[in-house]
Amino acid sequence: MTSGLPRRFLDLLTRPRVAGAAWWSVVSRLPVYLMSLALVLTVREQGGSYAQAGLVAALYTLGMALGSPLIARHLDRRGRAAVLTATAVAYPAALAVLVWFTHPGGWAQPAAAAVAGAVLPPANACMRSLWARLPLREEERETAYLWEALLTEVLVIGAPLMLAALMLVGSAGLALTTIAVVGGLGTLGLAHTRLPAGTSGTDAAEAGPADAGPADAAGGAPPEPRHPLGPLREPALLALTGIMALSAVPIGLLTLAIPAFVDRHGPPGGAGLVYACWGVGSALGALWLGRSQSQVAPQVRFPRLLLAYALGTGLTLLAGSQVGLAVALAVGSAPIALVSASEMTLVSGIADGRSLAEAFTWASLATVLGDALGQQAGGLLMDPLGPRAVFAVATGTALAAAGLAFACRGLLTRRAVPMVECAA
Repeated sequence: MTSGLPRRFLDLLTRPRVAGAAWWSVVSRLPVYLMSLALVLTVREQGGSYAQAGLVAALYTLGMALGSPLIARHLDRRGRAAVLTATAVAYPAALAVLVWFTHPGGWAQPAAAAVAGAVLPPANACMRSLWARLPLREEERETAYLWEALLTEVLVIGAPLMLAALMLVGSAGLALTTIAVVGGLGTLGLAHTRLPAGTSGTDAAEAGPADAGPADAAGGAPPEPRHPLGPLREPALLALTGIMALSAVPIGLLTLAIPAFVDRHGPPGGAGLVYACWGVGSALGALWLGRSQSQVAPQVRFPRLLLAYALGTGLTLLAGSQVGLAVALAVGSAPIALVSASEMTLVSGIADGRSLAEAFTWASLATVLGDALGQQAGGLLMDPLGPRAVFAVATGTALAAAGLAFACRGLLTRRAVPMVECAA
């Protein structure tokens, strides 16, 4: 029943004082899904080698991996307005320095890339933690997380197209700068938009005293000193991030195996269309199956969806042509967005209400690192084994992730409770 889900999205995303945060967050996240590609294109445009471009992109990613948990921890402690405003200014400034004041071959350009990655605005973590804090019914919160998962698929497909469109009328450097500035403006909008009354853990600036931190969800008491490990001290969240990292490895493996398979079974120009089928299948799966999945407890549906994801990955082993692989990916990717939505629901139930942004950041970072590990492994396995063997490794890894999720289901069940109830 797909007709009801778009209506639920529309009702949620047009609600007063929810719509502002939701739509500003979309704008603020545009750089997240294209910046690595934009950096490579910019360095190459400036005359740099692929090795230099790869170094810049890698250091950007490394800076993001090191900086994002710290930024998210400050977001939890200091509130939305202060942290988002600071990063909204620092991020486009660092990228502008990289594009207009540095050149390939020196130390300044890689350094600027690392700084830009470290100060990437935490829009993903902020919005996902806000969905957990907003006064919503649990069905509406499930819809919100499904929207987040669907939005990821849309941005993965659409953001690079936006970059390509900007490059038609200007340089790669100008396109990169434009996207960074637009993302910064979106972050400022998210920082200062007003939230509905009854939002749990409201920012200090909105709550009253200037020195107040995010309130305790139960009684408004100031937060206790934080553990050095933050939310990762919770075994359930540690297990969940491990599962998500393992389940992302097949994505990285397929990222390398798909173009290699396409090269061996027809013209290489078909790789883009095959990739598109992968993303479109995930988005359609969310729209088609999302409503029924929300009726199942997240700790129950999460391992089931991972098993479906593993079986869908296995469909690639049956492909014998480019068309066959496109169909296999479109059908097999149907559970991917739903896995992501269930993971967000579990994080919101497991994490301490005072460290939600950091918890969501660790979950996202686990996925990024798993994807990167998969790409590295795929590159090492491709030449000696070929794409079909890499498909088999991806399927086995996905099955292992599903098995781990079933093994940890009891741990997740004990902690997967709604963090916030609707104020009504």
